[in-house]
Amino acid sequence: MSGVTSCQDRVVHELRTLMDRGIAAEDLGAALSAAIAPWVRHDALRLIGTSPATGLGQGSFSFWHRYERELATALLAHRHTHGDPCRPSSLVRRQVPVAVAGADEGARRAFAACGVSCELRLLLRDSRGVWGLLGLVRACDDHPFTGDDLRRAALLGPALVTALRRYVTAGPLAPTAAALPAGVIVVGPDRTIRTVTPQAQAWLERLRGPVRHGTHAWLADTFVTALAIDAGEHVRGSGGGRPLICAPAAHYGRWLAVEGQALDEDGTGDVAVVIQSAAGALMLPSFCDWYAITPRERGVLELLCGGAAPKQIARLLGLSAYTVNDHLKAVFRKTGAAGRDELMAAFTT
Repeated sequence: MSGVTSCQDRVVHELRTLMDRGIAAEDLGAALSAAIAPWVRHDALRLIGTSPATGLGQGSFSFWHRYERELATALLAHRHTHGDPCRPSSLVRRQVPVAVAGADEGARRAFAACGVSCELRLLLRDSRGVWGLLGLVRACDDHPFTGDDLRRAALLGPALVTALRRYVTAGPLAPTAAALPAGVIVVGPDRTIRTVTPQAQAWLERLRGPVRHGTHAWLADTFVTALAIDAGEHVRGSGGGRPLICAPAAHYGRWLAVEGQALDEDGTGDVAVVIQSAAGALMLPSFCDWYAITPRERGVLELLCGGAAPKQIARLLGLSAYTVNDHLKAVFRKTGAAGRDELMAAFTT
């Protein structure tokens, strides 16, 4: 028992410190896989990050290791046709949000065609909400995941949440990539991309890579298609996640917002996917999640983003100037900002 405990402790420590080691972002998927493998054996990994404000959806950023395009495409097609009992909206209702995908016949065929037996999925959540999803894959020539594997994976949840938050908060406050005009991508009901505006094409080229922060070049297109499916399901009330993401500057060089909007009333036709820089009120909820900004601190920050001076904020919120300054100091400490100018730079386009 002591050997098992020490192994778990090593893995947890490794996950909690991984983001502090200066590992290149494109290598983090492999590093995460290597850290988890001694605890839960697997052949491929995907780790998706989101924030409670953004919701379950497709996630805001991700890290991948040995996860092939054919598998992602096959699972997306199966989900669109037959549904998915192990999607995040289903896992969130479980007391322990972990399950093995691939139990139904259609999913088994989709996995087997890609040389995979099943995928272990762990929803990452705490008292504040959902922070992401861990997916671990085993090949067909390996044993399927067991109940013990699921229990062991679930124990890693808090450490993975910590790792994701460290990754985001270690990124720059101010944008490091140039802003691009908003773009629109139209996805048809057959999941094919029909139209891409020049502005959206520029965004896709930026996101594709060829390898962008551990994300394969093909993933941008797959993500757009999945978001369009979410938008249609959301309109129909059939379990689709909120068709909106707000991604942090740590991953894309600036905060990014992507939203799917069904172009008909019943969600069965075309979907427009809008991609744009995120600033101000659009990014504030997710920003406050990642940096652990309290509701009172957020109230001060909202007014500051609106151009109010600290004395005006105090009057508007019925607080003393000292209390407002204390809240601002707490925000500076949590974000690492040297002052108001540096903090406000995070919310500019």
